[in-house]
Amino acid sequence: MNQSYDLAIIGGGPAGVAAGVYAARKQLKTIFIAKEFGGQSVVSDEIQNWIGTDKISGIDLSKNLEHHLRAYAGDIVTIADAEHVTIVRKTEAGFETQTESGKSFISKTVLITTGSSRRKLTVPGATQFEGRGITYCASCDGPLFAGQDVVVIGAGNAGFETCAQLLAYCKSVTLLNRSEVFKADEVTVQAVLSHPNMKVIKNVELAEVTGDKFVSAITYKHVTTQETQMLAVTGVFVEIGAMPATDFAKDVVSLNQYGAVVTDPKNQRTTTDGIWAAGDCTDGLYHQNNIAAGDAVKALEDIYLYLKTR
Repeated sequence: MNQSYDLAIIGGGPAGVAAGVYAARKQLKTIFIAKEFGGQSVVSDEIQNWIGTDKISGIDLSKNLEHHLRAYAGDIVTIADAEHVTIVRKTEAGFETQTESGKSFISKTVLITTGSSRRKLTVPGATQFEGRGITYCASCDGPLFAGQDVVVIGAGNAGFETCAQLLAYCKSVTLLNRSEVFKADEVTVQAVLSHPNMKVIKNVELAEVTGDKFVSAITYKHVTTQETQMLAVTGVFVEIGAMPATDFAKDVVSLNQYGAVVTDPKNQRTTTDGIWAAGDCTDGLYHQNNIAAGDAVKALEDIYLYLKTR
């Protein structure tokens, strides 16, 4: 018979590791299941907003996260790394979590911290210049482009919020929009467009990213005439959406229209009793490493009370 755990933590990013460290300190018998450590930030060359560290690479952050968890895990937190979860289901004993390798884990509670993956550009140059001028995280990389000309791809709220952030230190910010109208809130749109260093090009789409070692220009195409033009920029900030890694949980918790886990922001509980979620896989309004870690700690505190007061 499978061993039963108090808690199954699914995901190895900042949220999962934060919860794992707290679970160890609170002596909750835990199975920690992760495909890898680090989360989305593992591809970042330099992260400047991880609190307590002035700058760190994504690779080093992932190593630090793993080291921190293993330092406290002891015989309380069992780490099942290199495991991809395929399904979580409700059982008489609580919950069963199955992995692609055929392993199965039984737990009283579950914390989902599987994050999300950014929708990536598919134009020529997108792969070549990722991390060399193309970035998917303005909060992580924006300050590196101070005093430079940059472009933002994506005209939803996230795109306009990225523009607002970049306008604080970039020489100019240009937003490419595929249509005549914007998807962002009108108040946000007006506030951003009122800035003297902000430019918008409508009815166009990105066609190519070019450069040498780093990005030096983009080419965009008019959607009606197919005419192309080049724009000199050193940074390309991409905000075209994200895909929460939640398919394995679709039958056991409620997801919103984007596939994000619906949670109560007070305690990170999902719509299913006994399951919590934290980080980029949730419907939380803001997604960042520090927020993910904080939300996971919040969830863990609630999980502890749930287990000890029933």
